[in-house]
Amino acid sequence: MKANFLDIHSTADYIGPGAIEVPFYQTEITDIVRRNSIFGQRIKQVPATGHPSRYFEETAIPNPGTAGFVNPRSIAAPVVTPTRIERSVPLKAVVAQMNYNLFDMELGTQQKQFAYLQAKDLVDTVQGVMVTHDVALWNGNDTSLTTPTTLQYFGVAGQIAAGGNTTTISTTSSIVDGLKSTVAQMVASTGFAVRPTAIYANPVLLDLIDREMKTDFNVVLSTREIEAGFTVKTLSTQAGDLPLIPDWSLAYTGTPGSGSAVLPAYIVTEDLIEYHWLSDPNPRVFQLGLPGTLASQYVVVKFGAPVVKGAGYAHYQVLVDR
Repeated sequence: MKANFLDIHSTADYIGPGAIEVPFYQTEITDIVRRNSIFGQRIKQVPATGHPSRYFEETAIPNPGTAGFVNPRSIAAPVVTPTRIERSVPLKAVVAQMNYNLFDMELGTQQKQFAYLQAKDLVDTVQGVMVTHDVALWNGNDTSLTTPTTLQYFGVAGQIAAGGNTTTISTTSSIVDGLKSTVAQMVASTGFAVRPTAIYANPVLLDLIDREMKTDFNVVLSTREIEAGFTVKTLSTQAGDLPLIPDWSLAYTGTPGSGSAVLPAYIVTEDLIEYHWLSDPNPRVFQLGLPGTLASQYVVVKFGAPVVKGAGYAHYQVLVDR
């Protein structure tokens, strides 16, 4: 058998008199990978009542059209009842698994160059579950809360669209005027005390709004800090100054400016959007027993689902054509 030996020049950066330089790396890994979105941090986190998680929604006070004025000397009071509807949301599971090979772990420990790597990879796995969760909060492809059709969430965007409150701003219409008039229409509701709290959209659409305000009105939008270290622009509406919150997970179609692009925005009442969790609102990490391969196995799991209360009156989908 002929043995093969590799020349040290293949790994050394330089070999010279009194010097051999081998590759070495910074102990910190450059990492600006996308992680949690702001939306999941602003909506309510509530414990689930079971599977599915159930609640009641009142859609009307006792027959306001029936109650009325009568002859005070001949009182005949109509019988009235409140309108309440039973609702439910099925819980879903988001999971991920990370395996650590015993040989690679011990090799890394002996080299002492990336001592923190095991912890970083486990944290990143948890963050990966949260990114999947954040994207599905808006875009989960299930289509029903009563009869689930997929293993994903029924996304908030889908629930709002299914509620029927959708409007389109044409390519020749003002985005700002369209948003403001939609908010005014929501606040003017005679049946519900609607008070939207934020407008979510892709940063590209928010940039178009910013440009329109500068070009058409010569106005620079004011700013507000909505979370520690997170400042956004605000839009003056009949519901007050609403924060324009950029959300990268709200995708759009087409190329803005082509006339065929559609960019969605969502006017929401955040107090009425809930995430129903099981056991813990945060992902949990479980370490499995060592298999015959001696690999350390960790499983990250998160149980829960989002629900949009008042989907048909407290929120609105605005589709902007550009």
